[in-house]
Amino acid sequence: MTAQILRMGTRGSALARAQSGDAAATLTKATGVPVETVLVRTEGDQLSTEGRAPSGGDTVGVFTRALDEALRGGTIDFAVHSLKDLPTETGEDLVLAAVPLRADSRDALVVARRHHGEGISTIAALPRGAVVATSSPRRVAQLLNVRPDLRTVSLAGNVDTRLRKLEEGVADALLLACAGLDRLGLSDRISRRLEPDELLSAPGQGALAMVCLGLDERTRGLLATQDDLPSRASAAAERSFLNALRGGCRAPVGAWAEVVGGRLRLRGCVLSPDGKERLDARGESPVGEAEGLGKALAEELLAKGAGRLVAAARDWER
Repeated sequence: MTAQILRMGTRGSALARAQSGDAAATLTKATGVPVETVLVRTEGDQLSTEGRAPSGGDTVGVFTRALDEALRGGTIDFAVHSLKDLPTETGEDLVLAAVPLRADSRDALVVARRHHGEGISTIAALPRGAVVATSSPRRVAQLLNVRPDLRTVSLAGNVDTRLRKLEEGVADALLLACAGLDRLGLSDRISRRLEPDELLSAPGQGALAMVCLGLDERTRGLLATQDDLPSRASAAAERSFLNALRGGCRAPVGAWAEVVGGRLRLRGCVLSPDGKERLDARGESPVGEAEGLGKALAEELLAKGAGRLVAAARDWER
């Protein structure tokens, strides 16, 4: 007898299909349960199609709300998200059932092919006044903090669109997530994988979220086979840090956590939108105290004035 199929909801972008497809294959291998893919169009997909990034107003959940409603409406059994797109506070009826093994959480520097051979493989090596494309306030702020001479240009859309526009001359270099390029088979486009000392990534970057209804015990149990404790703990600490700052997905907030020797280490930063001010904090805790660690680091920075920087970012967006 064939096991009852699980219906997986995912966005329709090439990256969403690639990462959810990998997650479905791994789930089926572990449980023997076949997975059917259901494509769900979100508000964020419409923005990406138009080459626009979310800005101002209520941007929380633009990539997740439609999938949440599909879960509540019973048209899918679980949804796969990029964890960084998942709001830090979700509806009580939904549960984060699994965070699979995390991919590379770092940011990638992608230099335009016309500059290959010029020895540009780091942020420091970019020519004075070079143009760097990104739609992320976090990346812009950190970039300008170390290289105020650089110019930035907003560039949204799916990965292929951004790479194409880069080669059309919109910018000299582009900042993207390593995980997305790796999942799309585009690792060869990465000029440098930026270490945390160079650029702190977005909370939850590189991790996936498998979400289902809290009352759906069968699906919860099957998804639990995909949960990776170090990945979940690292992402939980980063997201707790962001949540305690009340930063939201568009704030210039970076966070990076890892499990080393059975301990969870976290570092985080908050910047002014123009990169002129930066606050940093580091800490560690037992793996089981991830959320407390994130909150403690956020409180440390709030005591130093991080709330003012986050508020400035909101005003900047308007």
